[in-house]
Amino acid sequence: MSDDPAPGYVRVRLDLAYDGADFSGWAKQRTRRTVQGELESAVATVLRLSEPVELTVAGRTDAGVHARGQVAHVDLPQAVWADERDKLRRRLAGRLPWDVRVFGVREAPAGFNARFSAIWRRYAYRVGDHPGGVDPLLRGHVLWHDRPVDVDAMNAAAALLLGEHDFAAYCKKREGATTIRTLLDVRWERRDDGVAVATVRADAFCHNMVRALVGAMILVGDGHRPVAFPAEVLAGRVRHSAVNVVRPHGLTLEEVGYPADALLAARNRESRNLRTLSSPGCA
Repeated sequence: MSDDPAPGYVRVRLDLAYDGADFSGWAKQRTRRTVQGELESAVATVLRLSEPVELTVAGRTDAGVHARGQVAHVDLPQAVWADERDKLRRRLAGRLPWDVRVFGVREAPAGFNARFSAIWRRYAYRVGDHPGGVDPLLRGHVLWHDRPVDVDAMNAAAALLLGEHDFAAYCKKREGATTIRTLLDVRWERRDDGVAVATVRADAFCHNMVRALVGAMILVGDGHRPVAFPAEVLAGRVRHSAVNVVRPHGLTLEEVGYPADALLAARNRESRNLRTLSSPGCA
């Protein structure tokens, strides 16, 4: 199936960031404020388009989740793009609300699809465990945990989660969707200001996956569960009552990775295939 823009259109890549606090997630909803809704309205308005536009995004973030490395694409009429390509970013800056910004606007290479051409997404989850609470200036982006967490213990637990697995135990199931993912990197670091930051990178994520994984690892970090606990939950493939999906405001989509331009179309096609575990030994 071809994913090329329709004749007379050009595909445009947008690199954007947003504070998710006042959004009901990325995906457009009829009665709620969303990132997609704000952006599509702004693009159509500043370009004076007679037809609505539709954005495709690399990662559909949930309500309250932030992004500073989000990527989307939109197909625009060639004549409009030729006239507006050098002005679109500035015009969007003047039209968009303060909590969403477009920092990059450029014509996408052949075969590019913001969602299906991506080879990985990288999130960060930030946790503060100071007994006095979180710095008020960071409160919208850092979860406060009322017990100290051991970063070394959480890293030991994280190492057991790497690789290709069925993450059903850490995902909210969606009809017809697979929960098989490849977790490429999970690590915790303690910043100089005391905040513990989890970096989580995978080829893709299913609904609630990062927040559930962080919830399981925090149980290890504060001593409630042993190091092997998150991996045992993973192997069980069912939700565990002890694992909380932590609050969304600590989560930020930091970066999306894409292959070389010559490989974009192939990745686009490959990503649309329903996945199965490559080895019977995978959890």
